[in-house]
Amino acid sequence: MDVTSSSNSSIPIEVMKKATQVQEQAVMKVLESAEEQSKQINTAQKTGMGKNLDLMS
Repeated sequence: MDVTSSSNSSIPIEVMKKATQVQEQAVMKVLESAEEQSKQINTAQKTGMGKNLDLMS
């Protein structure tokens, strides 16, 4: 195996590693957002107040 073929075969591995990192970051953002929403729901349930008020009812 020459140098060019070995370096070319490692490119897809690096791309896959980067794609995995990006996916991990996206999943962490979703989990953090879900955790924040859960805290807001718990607070609203405890206090009886939420962020949204339905004034038309």
